[in-house]
Amino acid sequence: MAAALVEPLGQHLLVHWSPFVGAGRHSCGNKDDTRAKETRSTMLSAHDQVTSLLHLDSSHSGDSITRRLSARFADAWRERHGTSGYRYRDLVADPVPPISAAYCELGRRVEKNGYVPPAKVDALVEGAAEEREWSLTLPLIEQFLDAGTVVIGAPMYNFSIPASLKAWIDRITFPGAYTDPDTGRSLLHGKRVVVVTARGGAYGPGTPREGFDFQEPYLRAYFGNLGVAEDGVSFVNAEMTLADLVPHLARFREMAARSLAEAREAVVDLAAR
Repeated sequence: MAAALVEPLGQHLLVHWSPFVGAGRHSCGNKDDTRAKETRSTMLSAHDQVTSLLHLDSSHSGDSITRRLSARFADAWRERHGTSGYRYRDLVADPVPPISAAYCELGRRVEKNGYVPPAKVDALVEGAAEEREWSLTLPLIEQFLDAGTVVIGAPMYNFSIPASLKAWIDRITFPGAYTDPDTGRSLLHGKRVVVVTARGGAYGPGTPREGFDFQEPYLRAYFGNLGVAEDGVSFVNAEMTLADLVPHLARFREMAARSLAEAREAVVDLAAR
């Protein structure tokens, strides 16, 4: 079964490492220690709150399956927890700028200083370009830290993820951002990540295209490396979403309908936990 170059109704998710991944204690004696401690305390207290949700969409289709499923999760979550802790970003309508050379230079300088916590990175910024990059990065890191649950609508494009989602992941993956400088432990261990995917074909275990699934293994490794617990990452996959559009996939329409129905139930169940 030939794959469509781009599977427009939703599909997979894959991501890419930013140039900086790691954890550890920092040993930098930067200024503004009081501000650093206050900011980290604020992040941790917000992070520990269960009733906070960050909702991200990355499909370029306005009525995609992933958008519908992630919205269904968010609706069910708000019914249970209320709206005050809910944050939404459409990564297509409101894109995250790709990282630049200045971002990389700042990140390397931070790494050389032993993984500085976000509130102390300002002291290492050099020049207007780095200042701009950090001003774009810090709010996203804080938003990610503050969310007890993150739901991501992620279509598969060419067996991978949209550039809009990759840009978000590259930018938030900054050295030391998710490490407690006092203990060296990840600040993300209690976080939940729910990835809602839609796949034009079938990529599950036992299917001919199982080996083409670069999405779920990658994201599990990515979030796991940041410190999210293994059981904190969940996937809801809608399969064969192109069956209603592509003539040679018409025989899979029943399978597609069943997969979508199961996905709709699964997101509600996950939102209730």
